[in-house]
Amino acid sequence: MDIFDQYESNVRSYCRKFTDTYETAKGSIIRDTKGDEYLDFFAGAGTLNYGHSNPAILEPVIRYMQNGGIIHALDMHTVAKASFIETFENKILRPRGLDYKIMFCGPTGTNAVESALKLARKNKNRRGVFAFTGGFHGMTQGSMAVTSDAEIRNSAGVPLYNTTYIPYPSKEYAQFDSIAYMEALLNDDHSGIDIPAAVILETVQAEGGINVAPVEWLQRLRAFCDRHDILLIADDIQIGCWRTGTFFSFERADIVPDLVTLSKSISGGGFPMALLLMKPELDIFTPGEHNGTFRGFNPAFIGAKAAVEFSVTHDMTGGVQRKHQLVMDKLKQLQTLDDRIEIRGIGLIIGIDFSAIAPDLAGRVATLCYDNHLIIETAGRGNNVLKLLPPLTTEDALLQKGCDIIINSVKKVLML
Repeated sequence: MDIFDQYESNVRSYCRKFTDTYETAKGSIIRDTKGDEYLDFFAGAGTLNYGHSNPAILEPVIRYMQNGGIIHALDMHTVAKASFIETFENKILRPRGLDYKIMFCGPTGTNAVESALKLARKNKNRRGVFAFTGGFHGMTQGSMAVTSDAEIRNSAGVPLYNTTYIPYPSKEYAQFDSIAYMEALLNDDHSGIDIPAAVILETVQAEGGINVAPVEWLQRLRAFCDRHDILLIADDIQIGCWRTGTFFSFERADIVPDLVTLSKSISGGGFPMALLLMKPELDIFTPGEHNGTFRGFNPAFIGAKAAVEFSVTHDMTGGVQRKHQLVMDKLKQLQTLDDRIEIRGIGLIIGIDFSAIAPDLAGRVATLCYDNHLIIETAGRGNNVLKLLPPLTTEDALLQKGCDIIINSVKKVLML
């Protein structure tokens, strides 16, 4: 029995799939204690969009700490925080015509979601929220209440209230007009559904199986919220920070959400950090009404500033779009093996759906990929989707190598 089995809680999960002990990482490569290298198509579940130990991000953080920069400051004013705010405003928000105030909440994505839900309800004086089938928003009680996965919801141990689930435009509900359905619910005085405070969604569902909402659907959703005085919350925690090819995932639809949650890659290098962006008129919190001990982790502000600067000087949009096409062209080979395999995605979040073939095939492929030193995860209903989530900085040759491992693993599982 090793030290992890002996002392660490049974709640651990990823280590049961990726079983080695890791020691160093650089770019898209992770090394274990034996010196073996693994290609990372997981990126800390979207936390490492700029790669492991990116020197453009890591070196400013190291210098800041070596020079005695303040580490922990709650929500007090610091030079590091001011510098991030100024950079984020000038390089991300203003160029997109976005006018948001920034809330530094607890340093996890779920805390940003909790903050958004709390603020939406406070503004509208309503309790209900519309969420979507296939959506994932976090593992604390409020976030679980808007997360659809039955296993996650059951883990709460208490009833989860005040959420109405609406079919998402995924393949499961491809012919269902969810916008018309919501409209009908609110126009029917016998539906039993009150006008909600907010609608929360991922414009691309990640854990839900890589489901990309159509642009026209997103525009109709924004219009629906406007008609009924409902706040629109965009959860960009996993799909923001250039993952879909633009900094915010909703840019492709030319819509402006009322609230936006960010975490994971916002800090640039895997440092704990989360934000809630809100339209200024929504900022009706009283001082301390929502807080968190580690909302002022200043090394994360330094990393986040460096990440923004790195991204705007490296044409992330062009690079991600080009790499998307490279990966999609390579993966087309899978459909010559079995035309029931579905490949979908946007940017560098891509799913390979095996559900039409066998319920356990994606997991078997992921295990075989790991045996061949590719770290990759599954997602979606029944974990039937292989989920490609490499760092956005991954070199072309490594993207091709990872795709080759996937293709060869599929061949072996299908015994071709």
